Amino acid sequence: MRATQFFISTLKEAPADADIISQKLMIRAGFIRKVAAGIYSWMPMGLRVLRKVENIVREEMNRSGAIEVSLPVVQPAGLWQESGRWDTMGEEMLRFKDRHERDFALQPTAEEVITDIARNELRSYRALPKNFYQIQTKFRDERRPRFGVMRGREFTMKDAYSFDRTQEDAGKSYDTMYAAYCRIFDRLGLTYRAVAADTGAIGGDRSHEFQVIADTGEDAIIYCPDSDYAANIELAEAVAPAGERPAPAAALTKVHTPKVKTIADLVNFLNIDIAVTVKAVVVEGAEGDAVLMMVRGDHELNEVKAEKVAGIKKPLTMASPALIREAFGANPGSLGPVGFKGRIVADRTVAKMADFVIGANEDDQHYTGANFGRDCPEPEVADIRNVVAGDPSPDGKGALAIQRGIEVGHVFYLGTKYSSAMNATFLDEDGKPKPFEMGCYGIGVTRILGAAIEQNHDERGIIWPDNIAPFAVVICPVGYDRSAEVKAAADSLYDALLAKGVDVLIDDRGERPGAMFADWELIGAPHRITIGDRGLKEGKMEYQHRRDAAATAVAPDAMLEHVLSRLA
Repeated sequence: MRATQFFISTLKEAPADADIISQKLMIRAGFIRKVAAGIYSWMPMGLRVLRKVENIVREEMNRSGAIEVSLPVVQPAGLWQESGRWDTMGEEMLRFKDRHERDFALQPTAEEVITDIARNELRSYRALPKNFYQIQTKFRDERRPRFGVMRGREFTMKDAYSFDRTQEDAGKSYDTMYAAYCRIFDRLGLTYRAVAADTGAIGGDRSHEFQVIADTGEDAIIYCPDSDYAANIELAEAVAPAGERPAPAAALTKVHTPKVKTIADLVNFLNIDIAVTVKAVVVEGAEGDAVLMMVRGDHELNEVKAEKVAGIKKPLTMASPALIREAFGANPGSLGPVGFKGRIVADRTVAKMADFVIGANEDDQHYTGANFGRDCPEPEVADIRNVVAGDPSPDGKGALAIQRGIEVGHVFYLGTKYSSAMNATFLDEDGKPKPFEMGCYGIGVTRILGAAIEQNHDERGIIWPDNIAPFAVVICPVGYDRSAEVKAAADSLYDALLAKGVDVLIDDRGERPGAMFADWELIGAPHRITIGDRGLKEGKMEYQHRRDAAATAVAPDAMLEHVLSRLA
Protein backbone atom coordinates (compact mmCIF):
# COMPACT_ATOMS: atom_id res chain seq x y z
CA MET A 1 0.00 0.00 0.00
CA ARG A 2 1.13 3.55 -0.80
CA ALA A 3 0.22 6.33 1.60
CA THR A 4 -1.08 8.51 -1.22
CA GLN A 5 -3.52 5.76 -2.17
CA PHE A 6 -4.68 5.25 1.41
CA PHE A 7 -6.37 7.59 3.90
CA ILE A 8 -4.34 8.92 6.82
CA SER A 9 -6.23 11.30 9.12
CA THR A 10 -4.19 11.92 12.28
CA LEU A 11 -5.01 14.70 14.74
CA LYS A 12 -2.73 16.66 17.04
CA GLU A 13 -5.26 16.66 19.89
CA ALA A 14 -8.03 14.36 21.06
CA PRO A 15 -11.54 15.71 21.76
CA ALA A 16 -12.09 17.00 25.27
CA ASP A 17 -14.69 14.31 26.01
CA ALA A 18 -12.29 11.41 25.34
CA ASP A 19 -11.99 9.50 28.63
CA ILE A 20 -9.03 7.12 28.46
CA ILE A 21 -5.76 6.61 26.60
CA SER A 22 -7.09 4.11 24.06
CA GLN A 23 -10.01 6.35 23.10
CA LYS A 24 -7.76 9.39 22.76
CA LEU A 25 -5.18 7.56 20.68
CA MET A 26 -7.73 5.83 18.44
CA ILE A 27 -9.30 9.19 17.61
CA ARG A 28 -5.97 10.99 17.17
CA ALA A 29 -4.55 8.19 15.00
CA GLY A 30 -7.61 8.30 12.74
CA PHE A 31 -8.94 4.85 13.66
CA ILE A 32 -12.45 5.91 14.71
CA ARG A 33 -14.74 8.92 14.54
CA LYS A 34 -17.62 9.52 16.93
CA VAL A 35 -21.13 9.57 15.46
CA ALA A 36 -23.13 9.54 18.70
CA ALA A 37 -22.57 8.55 22.31
CA GLY A 38 -21.07 5.05 22.24
CA ILE A 39 -21.37 4.77 18.44
CA TYR A 40 -18.35 5.14 16.15
CA SER A 41 -17.48 5.02 12.46
CA TRP A 42 -14.49 2.83 11.72
CA MET A 43 -12.02 4.69 9.52
CA PRO A 44 -9.75 2.83 7.05
CA MET A 45 -6.78 2.63 9.42
CA GLY A 46 -8.87 1.27 12.29
CA LEU A 47 -10.78 -1.10 10.04
CA ARG A 48 -7.53 -2.74 8.96
CA VAL A 49 -6.80 -3.61 12.60
CA LEU A 50 -10.36 -4.74 13.22
CA ARG A 51 -10.27 -7.08 10.22
CA LYS A 52 -6.94 -8.57 11.31
CA VAL A 53 -8.38 -9.34 14.75
CA GLU A 54 -11.46 -10.86 13.12
CA ASN A 55 -9.32 -13.02 10.84
CA ILE A 56 -7.32 -14.45 13.73
CA VAL A 57 -10.51 -15.16 15.65
CA ARG A 58 -12.14 -16.76 12.59
CA GLU A 59 -9.11 -18.94 11.81
CA GLU A 60 -8.93 -20.31 15.35
CA MET A 61 -12.68 -20.84 15.59
CA ASN A 62 -12.60 -22.79 12.32
CA ARG A 63 -9.58 -24.72 13.55
CA SER A 64 -11.55 -25.71 16.68
CA GLY A 65 -14.32 -27.19 14.54
CA ALA A 66 -16.85 -24.39 15.05
CA ILE A 67 -19.09 -23.50 12.11
CA GLU A 68 -19.74 -19.89 11.08
CA VAL A 69 -23.27 -18.50 10.78
CA SER A 70 -24.73 -15.00 10.63
CA LEU A 71 -27.67 -14.27 12.90
CA PRO A 72 -29.99 -11.27 12.64
CA VAL A 73 -29.27 -8.08 14.54
CA VAL A 74 -33.03 -7.52 14.88
CA GLN A 75 -34.69 -10.26 16.93
CA PRO A 76 -38.37 -10.89 17.76
CA ALA A 77 -39.60 -10.56 21.32
CA GLY A 78 -41.23 -14.00 21.20
CA LEU A 79 -37.95 -15.89 21.44
CA TRP A 80 -36.80 -13.79 24.39
CA GLN A 81 -40.14 -14.29 26.09
CA GLU A 82 -39.71 -18.06 25.75
CA SER A 83 -36.40 -17.94 27.61
CA GLY A 84 -37.81 -15.53 30.19
CA ARG A 85 -35.23 -12.83 29.45
CA TRP A 86 -37.50 -10.30 27.76
CA ASP A 87 -38.39 -8.86 31.15
CA THR A 88 -35.12 -9.55 32.97
CA MET A 89 -32.46 -8.24 30.56
CA GLY A 90 -33.02 -4.68 31.73
CA GLU A 91 -32.83 -1.40 29.87
CA GLU A 92 -29.57 -2.28 28.11
CA MET A 93 -31.63 -4.24 25.57
CA LEU A 94 -33.03 -1.73 23.08
CA ARG A 95 -36.64 -2.67 22.37
CA PHE A 96 -38.88 -1.26 19.67
CA LYS A 97 -42.07 -1.99 17.73
CA ASP A 98 -42.37 -2.39 13.98
CA ARG A 99 -45.19 -0.87 11.89
CA HIS A 100 -47.45 -3.77 12.89
CA GLU A 101 -46.92 -3.06 16.60
CA ARG A 102 -44.89 -6.25 17.04
CA ASP A 103 -42.09 -6.18 19.61
CA PHE A 104 -38.45 -6.55 18.56
CA ALA A 105 -35.01 -5.90 20.04
CA LEU A 106 -31.53 -5.19 18.76
CA GLN A 107 -29.49 -8.23 19.72
CA PRO A 108 -27.24 -7.79 22.75
CA THR A 109 -26.49 -11.53 22.49
CA ALA A 110 -27.97 -14.47 20.59
CA GLU A 111 -28.69 -17.44 22.86
CA GLU A 112 -32.39 -17.43 21.99
CA VAL A 113 -31.99 -17.25 18.22
CA ILE A 114 -29.35 -19.98 18.06
CA THR A 115 -31.36 -22.22 20.40
CA ASP A 116 -34.32 -21.81 18.06
CA ILE A 117 -32.11 -22.93 15.16
CA ALA A 118 -30.88 -25.95 17.12
CA ARG A 119 -34.33 -27.18 18.07
CA ASN A 120 -35.43 -27.01 14.44
CA GLU A 121 -32.28 -28.37 12.78
CA LEU A 122 -30.49 -30.69 15.23
CA ARG A 123 -33.11 -33.39 15.64
CA SER A 124 -30.96 -36.41 16.58
CA TYR A 125 -28.02 -37.18 18.82
CA ARG A 126 -26.22 -38.17 15.61
CA ALA A 127 -26.07 -34.46 14.69
CA LEU A 128 -24.10 -33.65 17.84
CA PRO A 129 -21.82 -32.10 18.88
CA LYS A 130 -22.19 -28.80 17.03
CA ASN A 131 -20.72 -25.38 17.70
CA PHE A 132 -22.04 -22.40 15.73
CA TYR A 133 -20.34 -19.00 15.81
CA GLN A 134 -20.72 -15.57 14.29
CA ILE A 135 -18.76 -12.32 14.16
CA GLN A 136 -21.57 -9.81 14.22
CA THR A 137 -22.74 -6.37 15.33
CA LYS A 138 -24.28 -6.15 18.79
CA PHE A 139 -26.08 -3.30 20.49
CA ARG A 140 -26.42 -2.62 24.21
CA ASP A 141 -28.05 0.62 25.28
CA GLU A 142 -25.51 1.50 27.95
CA ARG A 143 -26.82 4.10 30.39
CA ARG A 144 -23.48 5.91 30.28
CA PRO A 145 -21.38 4.83 27.31
CA ARG A 146 -17.75 5.76 27.86
CA PHE A 147 -14.15 4.79 27.22
CA GLY A 148 -14.55 4.75 23.44
CA VAL A 149 -14.80 1.23 22.03
CA MET A 150 -14.26 -0.24 25.50
CA ARG A 151 -17.82 0.44 26.60
CA GLY A 152 -19.71 1.51 23.53
CA ARG A 153 -23.31 0.85 22.59
CA GLU A 154 -22.69 -0.63 19.14
CA PHE A 155 -19.82 -3.10 18.90
CA THR A 156 -18.58 -6.20 17.11
CA MET A 157 -18.56 -9.46 18.99
CA LYS A 158 -17.65 -13.06 18.22
CA ASP A 159 -20.22 -15.25 19.91
CA ALA A 160 -20.32 -19.05 19.70
CA TYR A 161 -22.80 -21.60 21.01
CA SER A 162 -22.14 -25.29 21.51
CA PHE A 163 -24.76 -28.05 21.59
CA ASP A 164 -23.95 -31.42 23.15
CA ARG A 165 -25.62 -34.63 24.15
CA THR A 166 -24.28 -34.98 27.71
CA GLN A 167 -22.65 -32.89 30.43
CA GLU A 168 -19.41 -34.75 29.82
CA ASP A 169 -19.52 -33.87 26.12
CA ALA A 170 -20.36 -30.25 26.96
CA GLY A 171 -17.29 -30.16 29.20
CA LYS A 172 -15.16 -31.29 26.25
CA SER A 173 -16.65 -28.54 24.07
CA TYR A 174 -15.91 -26.02 26.82
CA ASP A 175 -12.30 -27.19 27.05
CA THR A 176 -11.94 -26.98 23.26
CA MET A 177 -13.13 -23.38 23.30
CA TYR A 178 -10.90 -22.52 26.25
CA ALA A 179 -7.89 -23.81 24.31
CA ALA A 180 -8.98 -21.93 21.17
CA TYR A 181 -9.23 -18.70 23.16
CA CYS A 182 -5.71 -19.18 24.51
CA ARG A 183 -4.44 -19.58 20.94
CA ILE A 184 -6.35 -16.48 19.83
CA PHE A 185 -4.90 -14.23 22.53
CA ASP A 186 -1.43 -15.70 22.05
CA ARG A 187 -1.62 -14.85 18.33
CA LEU A 188 -2.92 -11.37 19.07
CA GLY A 189 0.30 -10.76 20.99
CA LEU A 190 -1.44 -9.72 24.21
CA THR A 191 -0.50 -10.43 27.81
CA TYR A 192 -3.58 -11.97 29.42
CA ARG A 193 -4.91 -14.17 32.20
CA ALA A 194 -7.79 -16.65 32.13
CA VAL A 195 -9.62 -16.31 35.44
CA ALA A 196 -12.54 -18.15 37.02
CA ALA A 197 -15.60 -15.91 36.86
CA ASP A 198 -19.22 -15.47 37.86
CA THR A 199 -21.74 -16.39 35.16
CA GLY A 200 -23.87 -13.27 35.65
CA ALA A 201 -27.02 -12.69 33.55
CA ILE A 202 -26.01 -15.31 30.97
CA GLY A 203 -26.48 -18.12 33.49
CA GLY A 204 -24.75 -21.47 33.84
CA ASP A 205 -22.29 -22.80 36.39
CA ARG A 206 -18.82 -22.87 34.79
CA SER A 207 -17.17 -19.73 33.51
CA HIS A 208 -13.81 -18.14 32.73
CA GLU A 209 -12.97 -14.59 31.74
CA PHE A 210 -10.01 -13.74 29.53
CA GLN A 211 -8.48 -10.55 30.86
CA VAL A 212 -5.86 -8.42 29.10
CA ILE A 213 -3.46 -7.16 31.76
CA ALA A 214 -3.40 -3.35 31.90
CA ASP A 215 -2.87 -0.87 34.73
CA THR A 216 -5.89 1.07 33.46
CA GLY A 217 -8.18 -1.98 33.50
CA GLU A 218 -11.52 -1.61 35.27
CA ASP A 219 -11.56 -5.21 36.54
CA ALA A 220 -9.61 -6.55 39.51
CA ILE A 221 -7.94 -9.89 38.81
CA ILE A 222 -7.16 -11.97 41.86
CA TYR A 223 -4.31 -14.48 41.54
CA CYS A 224 -1.81 -16.41 43.60
CA PRO A 225 1.82 -15.89 42.48
CA ASP A 226 2.71 -19.29 43.98
CA SER A 227 0.01 -21.36 42.24
CA ASP A 228 -2.37 -21.45 39.27
CA TYR A 229 -5.27 -19.91 41.19
CA ALA A 230 -6.89 -16.96 39.39
CA ALA A 231 -10.39 -15.49 39.62
CA ASN A 232 -12.12 -12.19 39.13
CA ILE A 233 -13.06 -10.05 42.12
CA GLU A 234 -16.71 -11.16 41.94
CA LEU A 235 -15.87 -14.83 42.37
CA ALA A 236 -12.62 -14.95 44.35
CA GLU A 237 -13.21 -16.69 47.66
CA ALA A 238 -12.38 -14.88 50.90
CA VAL A 239 -11.13 -17.63 53.19
CA ALA A 240 -12.20 -17.58 56.86
CA PRO A 241 -9.45 -16.60 59.31
CA ALA A 242 -7.75 -19.53 61.00
CA GLY A 243 -8.52 -20.47 64.59
CA GLU A 244 -11.49 -19.92 66.87
CA ARG A 245 -13.17 -16.65 67.71
CA PRO A 246 -11.64 -15.11 70.86
CA ALA A 247 -13.75 -14.95 73.99
CA PRO A 248 -15.23 -11.54 74.90
CA ALA A 249 -12.79 -9.43 76.91
CA ALA A 250 -14.50 -6.04 76.96
CA ALA A 251 -17.85 -4.80 78.22
CA LEU A 252 -20.47 -3.56 75.79
CA THR A 253 -20.25 0.23 76.04
CA LYS A 254 -22.37 2.84 74.30
CA VAL A 255 -20.38 5.85 73.08
CA HIS A 256 -21.77 9.18 71.87
CA THR A 257 -20.38 9.76 68.36
CA PRO A 258 -21.78 13.07 67.06
CA LYS A 259 -21.67 13.56 63.27
CA VAL A 260 -19.91 10.20 62.79
CA LYS A 261 -21.48 8.63 59.70
CA THR A 262 -18.66 6.64 58.08
CA ILE A 263 -16.07 4.09 59.14
CA ALA A 264 -13.34 6.67 58.50
CA ASP A 265 -15.13 9.13 60.80
CA LEU A 266 -15.49 6.44 63.47
CA VAL A 267 -11.82 5.45 63.35
CA ASN A 268 -10.71 9.09 63.65
CA PHE A 269 -13.21 9.94 66.39
CA LEU A 270 -12.36 6.96 68.63
CA ASN A 271 -8.69 6.78 67.56
CA ILE A 272 -8.94 3.02 66.96
CA ASP A 273 -7.68 0.48 64.45
CA ILE A 274 -10.08 0.10 61.53
CA ALA A 275 -9.71 -3.69 61.85
CA VAL A 276 -11.83 -3.65 65.05
CA THR A 277 -14.75 -1.90 63.34
CA VAL A 278 -17.65 -3.54 61.55
CA LYS A 279 -19.53 -2.00 58.64
CA ALA A 280 -23.32 -2.47 58.42
CA VAL A 281 -24.92 -2.75 54.97
CA VAL A 282 -28.69 -3.20 54.78
CA VAL A 283 -30.25 -4.92 51.76
CA GLU A 284 -33.74 -6.09 50.91
CA GLY A 285 -34.73 -9.67 51.51
CA ALA A 286 -36.88 -11.61 49.08
CA GLU A 287 -39.99 -10.72 51.10
CA GLY A 288 -39.17 -7.01 51.23
CA ASP A 289 -37.68 -7.24 54.72
CA ALA A 290 -34.45 -5.61 55.89
CA VAL A 291 -31.40 -7.88 56.03
CA LEU A 292 -28.30 -6.69 57.87
CA MET A 293 -25.02 -7.68 56.20
CA MET A 294 -21.80 -7.13 58.11
CA VAL A 295 -18.23 -6.80 56.84
CA ARG A 296 -15.10 -5.58 58.60
CA GLY A 297 -14.57 -1.84 58.40
CA ASP A 298 -11.66 -2.09 55.96
CA HIS A 299 -13.44 -4.59 53.70
CA GLU A 300 -16.08 -4.06 51.00
CA LEU A 301 -19.33 -5.93 50.43
CA ASN A 302 -19.19 -8.08 47.29
CA GLU A 303 -22.61 -7.53 45.74
CA VAL A 304 -22.43 -10.57 43.48
CA LYS A 305 -21.71 -12.85 46.44
CA ALA A 306 -24.34 -11.08 48.58
CA GLU A 307 -27.00 -11.59 45.93
CA LYS A 308 -26.34 -15.34 45.98
CA VAL A 309 -27.21 -15.63 49.68
CA ALA A 310 -30.49 -17.52 49.99
CA GLY A 311 -33.53 -15.33 50.60
CA ILE A 312 -32.00 -12.12 49.23
CA LYS A 313 -33.91 -10.08 46.65
CA LYS A 314 -32.51 -10.39 43.12
CA PRO A 315 -31.08 -8.25 41.75
CA LEU A 316 -29.44 -7.10 44.96
CA THR A 317 -31.30 -4.04 46.23
CA MET A 318 -30.10 -1.71 48.94
CA ALA A 319 -32.72 -0.99 51.59
CA SER A 320 -34.46 2.37 51.32
CA PRO A 321 -34.02 4.98 54.08
CA ALA A 322 -37.65 4.39 55.06
CA LEU A 323 -37.18 0.63 55.41
CA ILE A 324 -33.98 1.17 57.42
CA ARG A 325 -35.69 3.56 59.87
CA GLU A 326 -38.62 1.15 60.26
CA ALA A 327 -36.34 -1.85 60.94
CA PHE A 328 -33.62 -0.21 63.04
CA GLY A 329 -35.12 2.98 64.45
CA ALA A 330 -32.08 4.90 63.21
CA ASN A 331 -30.56 6.29 60.05
CA PRO A 332 -27.60 4.84 58.13
CA GLY A 333 -24.32 5.52 59.87
CA SER A 334 -25.30 4.17 63.28
CA LEU A 335 -26.62 0.68 62.50
CA GLY A 336 -25.73 -2.67 64.04
CA PRO A 337 -26.96 -6.07 65.25
CA VAL A 338 -27.55 -5.25 68.93
CA GLY A 339 -31.31 -5.14 69.44
CA PHE A 340 -32.06 -5.78 65.75
CA LYS A 341 -34.82 -8.35 65.39
CA GLY A 342 -34.30 -9.19 61.73
CA ARG A 343 -31.94 -11.39 59.77
CA ILE A 344 -28.18 -10.92 60.23
CA VAL A 345 -25.56 -12.19 57.76
CA ALA A 346 -21.90 -11.78 58.76
CA ASP A 347 -18.87 -12.21 56.58
CA ARG A 348 -16.52 -15.04 57.57
CA THR A 349 -14.01 -12.54 58.96
CA VAL A 350 -16.60 -10.69 61.03
CA ALA A 351 -17.89 -14.02 62.40
CA LYS A 352 -14.44 -14.57 63.97
CA MET A 353 -14.26 -11.10 65.56
CA ALA A 354 -14.69 -10.24 69.23
CA ASP A 355 -15.01 -6.90 71.04
CA PHE A 356 -15.80 -5.08 67.79
CA VAL A 357 -17.15 -1.54 67.30
CA ILE A 358 -20.55 -1.18 65.61
CA GLY A 359 -23.53 1.17 65.34
CA ALA A 360 -25.97 1.19 68.27
CA ASN A 361 -29.18 1.70 66.24
CA GLU A 362 -29.46 5.21 67.63
CA ASP A 363 -28.36 8.23 65.64
CA ASP A 364 -24.90 9.44 66.78
CA GLN A 365 -24.35 6.39 69.00
CA HIS A 366 -21.98 3.42 68.62
CA TYR A 367 -21.07 0.40 70.74
CA THR A 368 -17.56 -0.67 71.61
CA GLY A 369 -16.89 -4.17 72.96
CA ALA A 370 -19.71 -5.82 71.01
CA ASN A 371 -19.76 -9.62 70.77
CA PHE A 372 -21.91 -12.22 69.04
CA GLY A 373 -23.76 -14.60 71.33
CA ARG A 374 -23.45 -12.30 74.35
CA ASP A 375 -24.79 -8.99 72.99
CA CYS A 376 -26.57 -10.02 69.82
CA PRO A 377 -27.62 -13.27 68.14
CA GLU A 378 -25.12 -15.47 66.37
CA PRO A 379 -25.31 -14.49 62.69
CA GLU A 380 -25.60 -16.52 59.54
CA VAL A 381 -22.08 -16.79 58.13
CA ALA A 382 -21.31 -16.38 54.42
CA ASP A 383 -18.50 -15.25 52.12
CA ILE A 384 -19.86 -11.82 51.16
CA ARG A 385 -16.78 -9.60 50.86
CA ASN A 386 -14.18 -8.71 48.27
CA VAL A 387 -10.80 -10.29 48.85
CA VAL A 388 -7.82 -8.01 49.42
CA ALA A 389 -4.15 -8.44 48.61
CA GLY A 390 -2.48 -10.65 51.20
CA ASP A 391 -5.54 -12.79 51.91
CA PRO A 392 -4.73 -16.53 51.90
CA SER A 393 -5.24 -18.23 48.55
CA PRO A 394 -8.24 -20.58 48.55
CA ASP A 395 -5.99 -23.39 47.29
CA GLY A 396 -3.80 -23.03 50.38
CA LYS A 397 -0.64 -22.35 48.39
CA GLY A 398 0.23 -18.79 49.30
CA ALA A 399 -1.21 -15.29 49.54
CA LEU A 400 -3.37 -13.52 46.98
CA ALA A 401 -2.23 -10.62 44.82
CA ILE A 402 -4.30 -8.23 42.71
CA GLN A 403 -3.69 -6.75 39.27
CA ARG A 404 -5.90 -4.79 36.89
CA GLY A 405 -7.36 -6.28 33.73
CA ILE A 406 -9.73 -5.62 30.83
CA GLU A 407 -12.20 -8.36 30.02
CA VAL A 408 -12.04 -9.26 26.31
CA GLY A 409 -13.42 -12.81 26.29
CA HIS A 410 -15.72 -15.03 28.32
CA VAL A 411 -16.59 -18.72 28.12
CA PHE A 412 -19.66 -20.22 29.84
CA TYR A 413 -21.09 -23.66 30.37
CA LEU A 414 -24.84 -23.10 30.27
CA GLY A 415 -26.20 -26.59 30.82
CA THR A 416 -29.89 -26.77 29.87
CA LYS A 417 -30.84 -23.23 30.99
CA TYR A 418 -32.00 -22.20 27.53
CA SER A 419 -32.80 -25.55 25.95
CA SER A 420 -35.18 -26.47 28.77
CA ALA A 421 -36.87 -23.06 28.80
CA MET A 422 -37.36 -23.12 25.02
CA ASN A 423 -38.15 -26.84 24.72
CA ALA A 424 -35.11 -27.38 22.51
CA THR A 425 -34.62 -31.14 22.43
CA PHE A 426 -33.10 -33.89 20.31
CA LEU A 427 -33.92 -37.57 20.12
CA ASP A 428 -31.34 -39.51 22.12
CA GLU A 429 -30.15 -43.03 21.38
CA ASP A 430 -33.09 -44.47 23.34
CA GLY A 431 -35.55 -42.56 21.15
CA LYS A 432 -36.58 -40.17 23.92
CA PRO A 433 -36.32 -36.35 23.70
CA LYS A 434 -33.57 -34.75 25.73
CA PRO A 435 -32.61 -31.07 26.14
CA PHE A 436 -29.32 -29.92 24.66
CA GLU A 437 -26.36 -29.33 26.94
CA MET A 438 -25.16 -25.87 25.88
CA GLY A 439 -22.16 -23.59 26.19
CA CYS A 440 -21.62 -20.02 24.97
CA TYR A 441 -18.38 -18.26 24.21
CA GLY A 442 -17.85 -14.54 23.54
CA ILE A 443 -14.99 -12.33 22.41
CA GLY A 444 -15.31 -8.54 22.27
CA VAL A 445 -13.64 -7.96 18.91
CA THR A 446 -13.82 -4.17 18.95
CA ARG A 447 -12.98 -4.15 22.67
CA ILE A 448 -9.74 -6.00 21.91
CA LEU A 449 -8.44 -2.95 20.04
CA GLY A 450 -8.96 -0.70 23.05
CA ALA A 451 -7.46 -3.28 25.41
CA ALA A 452 -4.42 -3.78 23.17
CA ILE A 453 -3.76 -0.03 23.17
CA GLU A 454 -4.23 0.28 26.94
CA GLN A 455 -1.56 -2.41 27.30
CA ASN A 456 0.74 -1.17 24.51
CA HIS A 457 1.35 2.57 24.27
CA ASP A 458 3.77 5.30 25.29
CA GLU A 459 3.82 9.08 25.27
CA ARG A 460 4.17 9.15 21.47
CA GLY A 461 1.27 6.85 20.62
CA ILE A 462 0.24 3.25 20.03
CA ILE A 463 2.58 0.23 19.90
CA TRP A 464 0.75 -2.52 18.01
CA PRO A 465 1.73 -6.19 18.20
CA ASP A 466 2.86 -7.29 14.73
CA ASN A 467 -0.14 -9.50 13.94
CA ILE A 468 -2.77 -6.79 14.36
CA ALA A 469 -0.92 -3.60 13.37
CA PRO A 470 -2.62 -1.69 10.54
CA PHE A 471 0.67 -2.09 8.67
CA ALA A 472 3.46 -4.26 10.05
CA VAL A 473 6.20 -2.29 8.27
CA VAL A 474 6.28 1.32 7.13
CA ILE A 475 8.98 2.70 4.84
CA CYS A 476 9.67 6.38 5.48
CA PRO A 477 11.68 7.82 2.57
CA VAL A 478 13.00 11.31 3.37
CA GLY A 479 12.68 13.44 0.22
CA TYR A 480 10.82 10.79 -1.78
CA ASP A 481 9.43 13.51 -4.07
CA ARG A 482 12.82 15.23 -4.47
CA SER A 483 15.51 12.55 -4.70
CA ALA A 484 15.61 9.98 -7.48
CA GLU A 485 18.04 7.85 -5.46
CA VAL A 486 15.78 7.80 -2.39
CA LYS A 487 12.72 7.04 -4.52
CA ALA A 488 14.45 4.18 -6.34
CA ALA A 489 15.80 2.61 -3.12
CA ALA A 490 12.45 2.94 -1.33
CA ASP A 491 10.47 1.51 -4.24
CA SER A 492 12.87 -1.41 -4.63
CA LEU A 493 12.67 -2.36 -0.93
CA TYR A 494 8.89 -1.91 -0.98
CA ASP A 495 8.53 -4.28 -3.94
CA ALA A 496 10.86 -6.82 -2.32
CA LEU A 497 8.87 -6.81 0.93
CA LEU A 498 5.58 -7.15 -0.95
CA ALA A 499 7.00 -10.13 -2.83
CA LYS A 500 7.73 -11.77 0.53
CA GLY A 501 4.13 -11.27 1.64
CA VAL A 502 4.93 -8.53 4.15
CA ASP A 503 2.15 -6.10 5.08
CA VAL A 504 4.07 -2.95 4.19
CA LEU A 505 3.22 0.68 3.45
CA ILE A 506 5.49 3.20 1.78
CA ASP A 507 4.91 6.79 2.86
CA ASP A 508 5.18 8.57 -0.48
CA ARG A 509 3.43 11.77 0.67
CA GLY A 510 6.61 13.85 0.66
CA GLU A 511 6.07 14.90 4.29
CA ARG A 512 8.82 16.44 6.42
CA PRO A 513 10.66 13.76 8.47
CA GLY A 514 9.37 15.02 11.82
CA ALA A 515 5.73 15.02 10.75
CA MET A 516 6.07 11.66 9.00
CA PHE A 517 7.71 9.98 12.00
CA ALA A 518 5.16 11.52 14.40
CA ASP A 519 2.29 10.09 12.34
CA TRP A 520 3.66 6.55 12.37
CA GLU A 521 4.62 6.63 16.03
CA LEU A 522 1.06 7.76 16.81
CA ILE A 523 -0.49 5.13 14.51
CA GLY A 524 1.80 2.50 16.00
CA ALA A 525 3.47 0.74 13.06
CA PRO A 526 5.83 -1.71 14.83
CA HIS A 527 8.67 -1.70 12.22
CA ARG A 528 9.94 1.48 10.56
CA ILE A 529 12.59 1.82 7.84
CA THR A 530 14.02 5.26 7.11
CA ILE A 531 15.77 5.96 3.81
CA GLY A 532 17.52 9.26 3.08
CA ASP A 533 20.10 10.73 0.72
CA ARG A 534 22.77 11.09 3.38
CA GLY A 535 22.37 7.52 4.60
CA LEU A 536 22.46 6.09 1.08
CA LYS A 537 25.68 7.97 0.39
CA GLU A 538 27.12 6.40 3.56
CA GLY A 539 25.86 2.96 2.50
CA LYS A 540 23.10 2.56 5.09
CA MET A 541 19.40 2.70 5.82
CA GLU A 542 17.89 2.87 9.30
CA TYR A 543 15.64 0.30 10.99
CA GLN A 544 13.78 1.02 14.21
CA HIS A 545 11.22 -1.05 16.08
CA ARG A 546 8.49 1.02 17.72
CA ARG A 547 9.83 0.01 21.14
CA ASP A 548 13.51 0.70 20.31
CA ALA A 549 15.11 3.79 21.84
CA ALA A 550 17.24 4.42 18.75
CA ALA A 551 17.52 3.36 15.12
CA THR A 552 19.92 0.69 13.85
CA ALA A 553 22.01 1.28 10.74
CA VAL A 554 21.66 -1.51 8.17
CA ALA A 555 23.25 -1.84 4.73
CA PRO A 556 20.70 -1.43 1.91
CA ASP A 557 21.36 -4.92 0.52
CA ALA A 558 20.88 -6.43 4.01
CA MET A 559 17.70 -4.56 5.00
CA LEU A 560 15.26 -7.05 3.50
CA GLU A 561 16.65 -9.97 5.49
CA HIS A 562 17.00 -7.81 8.61
CA VAL A 563 13.31 -6.87 8.52
CA LEU A 564 12.22 -10.42 7.76
CA SER A 565 14.23 -11.69 10.73
CA ARG A 566 12.61 -9.10 13.03
CA LEU A 567 9.16 -10.03 11.76
CA ALA A 568 9.89 -13.70 12.42
